[in-house]
Amino acid sequence: MKLKKYLAAFALVAIIIGGIVGVILLENRNKNEHRNIIATNFVAYDFARAITGNSANVRMLLKPATESHSYEPTPQDIIDITNADFFIYIGGESDEWVADIIRDNGLDENKTIRLMDFVELKEEEEKEGMESEEEEEDGEAEYDEHIWTSPRNAVSIIEAMRDRFIARDATKNNEYAENARKYTERIMQIDQKIRKLVSESTRKELIFADRFPFRYFVDEYGLDYYAAFPGCAEQTEASSSTIAFLVDKVKADRVPVVLKIELTSDKLAKTISAETGAKILTLNAAHNISQEEFDAGQTYADILEDNIVVLEEALK
Repeated sequence: MKLKKYLAAFALVAIIIGGIVGVILLENRNKNEHRNIIATNFVAYDFARAITGNSANVRMLLKPATESHSYEPTPQDIIDITNADFFIYIGGESDEWVADIIRDNGLDENKTIRLMDFVELKEEEEKEGMESEEEEEDGEAEYDEHIWTSPRNAVSIIEAMRDRFIARDATKNNEYAENARKYTERIMQIDQKIRKLVSESTRKELIFADRFPFRYFVDEYGLDYYAAFPGCAEQTEASSSTIAFLVDKVKADRVPVVLKIELTSDKLAKTISAETGAKILTLNAAHNISQEEFDAGQTYADILEDNIVVLEEALK
C-alpha cells in the first residue's frame, strides 16, 4: 500500500516537474523565436528594422546599390516571401509583381503590409518641361508611390507598421512601441529642422536633372520644382526641348544647384551644369543605398539629415 502511495507521489512530482520544464522550454523558445520579415526596398526594410530591433530577422529583397524600379523577384525570393511572418512592400507601379505573388501563393492578408495604404496618396503630375510618359490605356489615375519622402508620412507608416507587428505578437508590445517612439521622435526633430530651413530661405524652387520622386516632400514643405522625368520614368535620355527648358530655367531663376537623385547617372546634370555654372548635388530619395552605406547601418533618418546639407545650398 505504501509502495503504491510512493509511486503515485513520485508520478505526481514527475508530472509537475515535467510541466515546469515544458513551460520553461516554451518560454525560452518564444524568447529566442525571431519573426522573419521580408521588405522590398530600403525604407520598408529600415522602418521594420527600427521597430523590431533585435527581435526580428529583417531582410531587404533589393540588393544594395541596385535600381529599385526594375527589380524582379527570384524563385528563392518568392519562397522566402511565402514563408515570412511579414512581407512589406510599398505598392504602386514598381511593385506590380507583388499582386501576382500574393494571388498565386495565397498569402495571408494579415502577413502582408502595403505601405501606400497608410497615407493620403497624390496623383503623379507632369510639370512644364518634363518628358511626357505614355498615358494608361484604362485611364485610371496613377498615384505617386514615393510616399516616404515626406517625413510626416514616414512617421504615419512607422506607427501603422508598429501596430501590425504588435497585433501579431503582443508580447513585444512595449519593445516595439518604445522603438517606434524613439525613431519617429528623431524623424520629427529633423522635420522641424527642414521647416525652419525652408521658412528662412528666400528661394523655394528645386531643379532636378533627373527623375523626380519628391512630390510628397515638396508638397509637405511648400516648395516648387522642375524636373526632367517623373519619379518612376523609364527614360534615361532627355530630349533637346527638356534640356533647353531646364537650362533656361536655371539661368532665368539664377538657380545655384542642379539636383540628381541617388544611384543614377549625372550625365544630364553635367550638361545643364556646363551650360549654367550650377553646382551638381545629390538629394537622396532613399529608394536604396550603396553597399558601403548598408554595411555601415545607414538609416532613413541619416539620409534626411544629409539632405538638409544639400537643401541649404540648393535654397540659398
